[in-house]
Amino acid sequence: MEIDFEAITEYQRYKLMASLIVPRPIALVTTLGEDGTVNAAPFSMFNMLGEEPPIVMISVNRVADGTLKDTAVNIARTGEFVVHLSDEAIAEKMHRCGERFPPNVSELESVGLTPVASSRVAPPRIAEAPVAFECTLWETLETTSRHIFIGKVHRLHARDELIDVETWRVRLQHYFPVGRFGASDYVTTRDRFTLG
Repeated sequence: MEIDFEAITEYQRYKLMASLIVPRPIALVTTLGEDGTVNAAPFSMFNMLGEEPPIVMISVNRVADGTLKDTAVNIARTGEFVVHLSDEAIAEKMHRCGERFPPNVSELESVGLTPVASSRVAPPRIAEAPVAFECTLWETLETTSRHIFIGKVHRLHARDELIDVETWRVRLQHYFPVGRFGASDYVTTRDRFTLG
């Protein structure tokens, strides 16, 4: 089978790419609204881009009417955000943060997640998340359908048992992130194997 991407719609391309390029890590991103409301939203078009500088990328799609999502509006205005990785323990609450809430309603409060002050940026981090990266905006790319934010990581917060600071290794036996598999389907990382 061969599919000409120029002969199908944007939505058809999205459905194919988002369902084939899997599993994807999920960034649960916190930002601050203009009135101080803490916004939290999950994005699976996310990944690290490099370590010098330490940068990550989140890709935020436009809403159906062409307007920007709260996360995009807030990052563009403040230049600050916190990227959290989601694990099995917070997966359901992370997913619920993706529901449409008005800009003046905090997703964290609505789903029962706890904001904690960040060290370097104004948006808070999420206490229950296993990992949080405090970021400032490094660069923005705009396409017809998306705003792509590249953030420079300034601080990493992790659960105490996750990182061995002598070897700089993650203790994977304590880390159970979830990934996006398509639509509302997710995968765990419990089935693991090593290749020599």
